[in-house]
Amino acid sequence: MDFKFYMTDAVERARHDMKSAGYQELVTPEEVDGAFRRDGITLCMINSVCGCAGGTARPAATSAIHYDCRPDHLVTVFAGQDKEATARAREYFGDNPPSSPSFALLKDGECVGMLHRQDIEGFTAIDVINKLQRLFDAHCEEI
Repeated sequence: MDFKFYMTDAVERARHDMKSAGYQELVTPEEVDGAFRRDGITLCMINSVCGCAGGTARPAATSAIHYDCRPDHLVTVFAGQDKEATARAREYFGDNPPSSPSFALLKDGECVGMLHRQDIEGFTAIDVINKLQRLFDAHCEEI
């Protein structure tokens, strides 16, 4: 099997999963700035093709948003693919170290919560959904 073809296929599938769930894909630093400077609560999923954690993070990201309390905006950047956009997003995450996949919850552009790779890897999608929804409960308004 051609590894390059496999990676391209895996990346495209991972991108598709997030976009079809309603997440806005941010591929440039300027798009990140525009999205993160909006008022309200923004959930940013740092996408990754890492099989051990990415395969849990994407289903959790697409399911957790079907909840009474949820962010106003859903966005995603792709670590290892859209490097400049991912680096810019991480500038908004304060002292949180780089981690992918991961989730950042921002309120009016300020990071108020984070789930790192270690909060995802080794857990089920249901566990991660519950962690995300606890963040939503703490920071989002009921819709």
